[in-house]
Amino acid sequence: MLKEFKDFIARGNVFDMAVGIIIGAAFTTIVNSLVGDVLMPVLGVLMSGVDFADKFIALDGQAYANIRAAKDAGASVISYGLFLNAVINFLIVSFVIFVLVKQVNRLKKAPPSEPAPTAEEVLLLREIRDSLKR
Repeated sequence: MLKEFKDFIARGNVFDMAVGIIIGAAFTTIVNSLVGDVLMPVLGVLMSGVDFADKFIALDGQAYANIRAAKDAGASVISYGLFLNAVINFLIVSFVIFVLVKQVNRLKKAPPSEPAPTAEEVLLLREIRDSLKR
């Protein structure tokens, strides 16, 4: 069983997957910062100072200044603003990954291969054709 585990770990796919997970985690941090620190404030300004992170519905019917106050009061809340942030985050990540994969696939395309050698019968027919023309 130890040998099987060693063989499994030694395969290239496992290492590739591990590198992908580590880079993905780092990339997620960058995208979260892009969304939270760059895009959402701009969207908030464009929407007259609206901050999506503070959008919520308190299920107890009371009005609260912000989510923290509602949670401190013990109210259940639907944080639809945080959900919108997550959706925007997902869309940005998926678009960036789409562009990245598209570029990698473009770079990976095999160079055009040389045409297959002409069959011997075709060469013979061409010789006959050329002889008849003369």
